Amino acid sequence: MKNIVTIGGGNGMSTTVNALKRFISDISLSVIVGMSDSGGSSTGKLRKELGVLPPGDIVRAILSVSKYDYYFLKQIFYKNRFFDSGKLTNHNIGNLFLTFTAQYSDFMIAVRAFEQALEAVAKVYPTTLEKCNLVAELENGDIIFGEADIDEPKYDKKLKIKKIWLEKENEKESPVIYLGAKEALKKADYIFFGPGDLYTSVIATILPQGFSETLKKSKAKLIYVFGNAFHIEGETGPTTFSEAVLTLEKYIGRKLDAVIYNNHVLNNKEIEKYLERGWGLIKYDKENLPEHNIVECDYERVGGGLCPDKLSVSLKEIMDLK
Repeated sequence: MKNIVTIGGGNGMSTTVNALKRFISDISLSVIVGMSDSGGSSTGKLRKELGVLPPGDIVRAILSVSKYDYYFLKQIFYKNRFFDSGKLTNHNIGNLFLTFTAQYSDFMIAVRAFEQALEAVAKVYPTTLEKCNLVAELENGDIIFGEADIDEPKYDKKLKIKKIWLEKENEKESPVIYLGAKEALKKADYIFFGPGDLYTSVIATILPQGFSETLKKSKAKLIYVFGNAFHIEGETGPTTFSEAVLTLEKYIGRKLDAVIYNNHVLNNKEIEKYLERGWGLIKYDKENLPEHNIVECDYERVGGGLCPDKLSVSLKEIMDLK
């Protein structure tokens, strides 16, 4: 049985996880999730008011590894919010479950309890158990503090991110990788990154002390699952395919073994949908990566977004599953 790890956060991570779940009888799956989220009407609020670790991405990861339908569970536990309910307003059941349970035990007991309740087929690990914030330096030297302000910039969007790192809450030190996540990486045969926002979802997850060192020593094949779009009003990261790949490799500390690229060609109706959602297309310049193994496949979902069913075909080939 092959040991598989996925790395990331947000909605992108769930695409890869749901694609891999199709092979769960042939693989052992672990999901490592970033822990620097500081925004949103629920996660950011709970973190600020109660001092808890950010629950949002962990909740989405657990929903994605349940044996039940992800999109059905997401509607119940994540999308449905309390309204006109005093302090409960804008919170969802998933975030409240993790937060409440963690208050009376510890965070990992809360995670395992939620996994058990939803009959998870894989393990979810936070990248660190230390409270931390994402920090970015822009090309003009300005420092942006907190994932929320990096993910939804209030600064001049012409300024690109030069460097990014994690700082422990109220300290300048970097947090340390969670031991459970480290052990999962050490056992892995294949490690999948993304898809999702490069800095705030993917790279943010690999920044704790000990993470890149573990990746560099790993025997695993490293695969970057790359969508073809980015949020126009989002983080000021790479706008070309090659720049994104090379940036990720810089933070990993070794070359990727393969990059899966969504080569779907948008029709006019799909272009309109992308514009409505505030998505732009990454410039695909694979000619600037002549020595990289690039796997092109169409894994576009009907109506926009990424399709786990289509992606699973390429993942199966890469992992050499029967």
